[in-house]
Amino acid sequence: MKWTKSDYLFFFDRWVIPMVAEEYQLDEEKALKLFIDSQTYQLLSDQTTKLFRESPLFIFDMFKAEQETGNPRNSSYIKNYV
Repeated sequence: MKWTKSDYLFFFDRWVIPMVAEEYQLDEEKALKLFIDSQTYQLLSDQTTKLFRESPLFIFDMFKAEQETGNPRNSSYIKNYV
C-alpha cells in the first residue's frame, strides 16, 4: 500500500498532537491548531523534505525546538544528524 500525503499527515497528527497537548497543557483542538500553524508542520507537509520517514518523536522534537527557539531546525535530532 502506498501512503498519500494525507495518510502520513493524519498519522503524525494522531501521534504528535497528544504530545503537544501534554507538553503545553492544551486541549487537543488547540494543540492541533498550534501544530498545523507551525513551521514544523509546513516542513512535514513538504514532500521534498521526506520528514514523513522520521518518527513522531523526531517531529515532536522539531516542533518543541521551534516553540523554544523559533526554528525547528534547532532540534537535537537534526543537530545530531549533521
